[in-house]
Amino acid sequence: MKKPIVKLASITAFALLLSLTSCKESTTVVEGTENTKEPVVQLRVTTPQPSPLGKVEQKVGMTDVTIEYSRPGVKGRKIFGGLEKYGKIWRTGANANTKITFSSDVVVDGQTLKAGSYGIYSIPNKDKWEVMFYSESDKRGVPSDWDDSKVAARTTVEVYPMSMNIETFTITLDDLTNNSAVIGLLWEKTYIGIKFEVPTDAIVLANIDATLAATPKATDYYNAAIYYSKQGKDIKKASEWMEKGISMMEKPRFFQLREQSLIYAKAGDKEKAIATAKKSLELSKEAKNDAYIKMNTESLKEWGA
Repeated sequence: MKKPIVKLASITAFALLLSLTSCKESTTVVEGTENTKEPVVQLRVTTPQPSPLGKVEQKVGMTDVTIEYSRPGVKGRKIFGGLEKYGKIWRTGANANTKITFSSDVVVDGQTLKAGSYGIYSIPNKDKWEVMFYSESDKRGVPSDWDDSKVAARTTVEVYPMSMNIETFTITLDDLTNNSAVIGLLWEKTYIGIKFEVPTDAIVLANIDATLAATPKATDYYNAAIYYSKQGKDIKKASEWMEKGISMMEKPRFFQLREQSLIYAKAGDKEKAIATAKKSLELSKEAKNDAYIKMNTESLKEWGA
């Protein structure tokens, strides 16, 4: 009778061990919930940066321009000719080098910069600066292995002293036209401007050709006509496109007829210009738009109506 007792004891011990192991490895799951572990959040101390990050975004014509840079302060120091030595390459900012990105090719001082990103470096001097667009834009400071062959464009610009003090280094995009803009660098009592040109006309003309060759809408003909007229291009074609666009509109608005009258006048068709201006004037009065009432009235007088 001893052997069965030993055997039963062994089975019981094994079952207990298996049960304990299962309990250790199992996790209680509440019905309707998932068994997930909470992520461990690693905290760290953050404080304001001495030269905070700045960003400038601007559309110039049809080109998107973005500048990313750090903004150091004067903080009582002499900057140019002091902290930033004359005749030495400067990162044009602080921390990582200043980066500029163009969505299309641009031209700087007769040199083409392909669409993409560039580091902006400069060599300050008392009366003039040399500004360079470097093909590697991800450097931190001035590259120790500076390579002149990587300078995609360089230009020399005049220094403009300012009476007021600019405490924080500032980059602007100013003097905007459809075809150009100026990158302004301001710090301490110094301003310099770097002009660049964008290929707006080529981009717009390609867009017009592609759109009108597909399935153009009334507004496509209308906008193409206005662009051709305002840019001094083929006025006959502009007149044809405007007529096409207006004919596709159920009820042309007073401002649309105003543009059509101007194109007729520029094309030398005074009769159509006067007739269209009268329609625009009538609708302007209904809309109680004093500005267009005035413009149409003056044009009708000018055209001898």
